[in-house]
Amino acid sequence: MSSDAGLVDALRRLLHLYDAPFGLNLWNEHDIVGPRGQNAPRVGIADKGALAALARRPSLDTFVRLHIEGRVDWPEATFFEIEDFPKHVAFGEVVREIGLPALAREAAKLALHGGAAARPKGTGDRPARKRGDAATNRGNIRHHYDVSNAFYRLFLDPEMVYTCAYFTPDPHDDLARAQRDKLDLVCRKLRLAPGERLLDVGCGWGALIRHAARNYGAICVGVTLSQEQARLAQARIAAEGLADRVSVRLVDFRELEDADFDAIASVGMFEHVGIDHHAAYFAAIHARLKPGGRYLHHAISRVAEGDDRTFRRMGPEYRAIVRYIFPGGELDHLGMSIANLERAGFEIHDVEGLRRHYARTTRLWHDRLRARRVEAEAEVGQETTRLWLLYLAAVSIGFQRNWVGVFQTLCTRREESGDSALPMTRDDLYRAGGM
Repeated sequence: MSSDAGLVDALRRLLHLYDAPFGLNLWNEHDIVGPRGQNAPRVGIADKGALAALARRPSLDTFVRLHIEGRVDWPEATFFEIEDFPKHVAFGEVVREIGLPALAREAAKLALHGGAAARPKGTGDRPARKRGDAATNRGNIRHHYDVSNAFYRLFLDPEMVYTCAYFTPDPHDDLARAQRDKLDLVCRKLRLAPGERLLDVGCGWGALIRHAARNYGAICVGVTLSQEQARLAQARIAAEGLADRVSVRLVDFRELEDADFDAIASVGMFEHVGIDHHAAYFAAIHARLKPGGRYLHHAISRVAEGDDRTFRRMGPEYRAIVRYIFPGGELDHLGMSIANLERAGFEIHDVEGLRRHYARTTRLWHDRLRARRVEAEAEVGQETTRLWLLYLAAVSIGFQRNWVGVFQTLCTRREESGDSALPMTRDDLYRAGGM
């Protein structure tokens, strides 16, 4: 009998006990068929040390690091197919199913085997990443956005919009159209008019500012901390003959000397600010707007907890994304954003939830990247490609299951006179033919 026979039997029993949606391919060529049968996807475990690492430290972080290394992988499937365990199983049920002597024996073998994740833990969740100074912010942003422009081109739309798309009138798969519709929605919510000055905080590759200049006649300034984004944005602005109306600056927006903007947009940048710095952030936005100026705040949020101290504790999924993908990132909840906006002197006019739109956007990004996986691996390597496919799938699932949301909040600088530059309704935005 194989020395791994008892382990194989225990794993088979566990798969059936949990009603796992996959089977296992082991390093010793054992193919363990799960409860869904022979045609279910397989998760491959490349070496016994990977299984031992999971047994000794059964955490999401261990799983992520082993997957990045390719030691736990599902090359013929997607994370969407393997992640949904329909059953919660108590430890007592595991003991009854496998038997205490057998369970102890196999656990002891794994403990003695050794093996661990070779990749070091990510550092994105360390307190130093949340200092909020310009140097730290630049490092955080460049970690994420300076991966490679060519890499982002593989899965984004032609305009390279790396924020939630807007699918209207019904869900569809045309990402380029959905991103154009989102850019237009932002411009129309801000009621941009020819000659007005727009500041885009965290402008990415410049899609919004170019769209606003071409279609609304706005004079636009974009700021970013990513050298890769700034370089490509500036090249596109020049190629489209927009340099007289559109500029991109590689600077922290708080260092921007310009003020008196008619409108400011922050789309998908706020998540990098950090809760301790929100008050200063909104004060800086307020200071750069003309009296009555409009501000569109588009940000991902989490569901509020019983109190904000509890809210700020990171669960394992949230911590993994900050640790490996968005260093220094921190999400607030919608109520926190609105309270801070009002404290900073803004009047709230409209809040729109786009959660289901982001679930679809991130799923399309995942599928597009997976379809071009070979090109991605050639550009940034297998480890980064695996990490990003896992990340995009995980956040799509998070949005789909309402663990996280995304909101557009439209506001203006509060006027003591009670006047407002905005109409009393948003009928013009959504009536038939408006999009």
